[in-house]
Amino acid sequence: MTGTPLPGRVLQGIPRFFHELDRELGERGLSYRSLGPCPDTKRLVLLDNDDAAEIFWVQNTWLNPFQFEFESIAGAAQALRDIQRNWAPVLCTQYRRGALIQEKLPALPDKPRPFPWKAPEAPMGSWTLLDAHTLVASPRCTSPFPGGIIAFTENKTDPPSRAYLKLWEALSLAGTWPHKGERCIDAGASPGGWTWALSELGATVLAIDRAPPESRVQNRPGVTYLKHDAFTLKPGDLGKTEWVFSDVICYPPRLYAWIEAWLASGLCNNFICTIKMQGPSDNETVRRFAGIPGSRVVHLCHNKHELTWIMTKV
Repeated sequence: MTGTPLPGRVLQGIPRFFHELDRELGERGLSYRSLGPCPDTKRLVLLDNDDAAEIFWVQNTWLNPFQFEFESIAGAAQALRDIQRNWAPVLCTQYRRGALIQEKLPALPDKPRPFPWKAPEAPMGSWTLLDAHTLVASPRCTSPFPGGIIAFTENKTDPPSRAYLKLWEALSLAGTWPHKGERCIDAGASPGGWTWALSELGATVLAIDRAPPESRVQNRPGVTYLKHDAFTLKPGDLGKTEWVFSDVICYPPRLYAWIEAWLASGLCNNFICTIKMQGPSDNETVRRFAGIPGSRVVHLCHNKHELTWIMTKV
């Protein structure tokens, strides 16, 4: 069974943010088309002409897609197994047939992950059905998580919000996190979800916000609260630190200017920042973040109308 390579990449859209993907592709002048019959809750897009432009408003990108015809469910599963072990379905049609194929593939972990946890290095492929006998698959994808989704074992008692989940996801993708005694700056800390997560790791945290974190977070060992607008503080005011985190609600250019100052100062090497959108996405500033050497911009599965910039050197 020989597959036919497809031009470009397959982009897996983000539920509720398909319009942002369309807008981004339109800004880039890229032609694209839907891949098969997709319901309102899913979106797979095939770029007709791939100029290697980095696309950010995606849940996952299929890097080496190919299409092949198959006669039987067993034959489809065998063809995928012959390529590699890990495959995750993203089905838009033929759900029962797709489930039968997936049953014949090695099982993927489906339990929530504890944190700290590093993303696996083994490739995670994605596949879908166009009809009863046509399969599109890619053995390499940008996300190491099945279908671009990761679930963590949540703490529903201690943190004041669920925002810590996107920090856990970003740190898992980075493959590193703050260790005991390392200094962290948490800009826009209130109500304290990220500060809680960082203090759980044993880090010391300077939580900066005009509103205080919840008292149960502020009173944790190693946490210091500074009432201030973080972006009016220069890196020299805050001093050398191992990590800078920001979940501040602001226009992206303001965050970029603050990060530029940090990079120029040489006082920190590790950053995780949420690029929050105020209205339509500011993809120009997003591309400036992505252009910083050694960094990347992703839409985490725990992100909302926002992207996450990750840069680590430890």
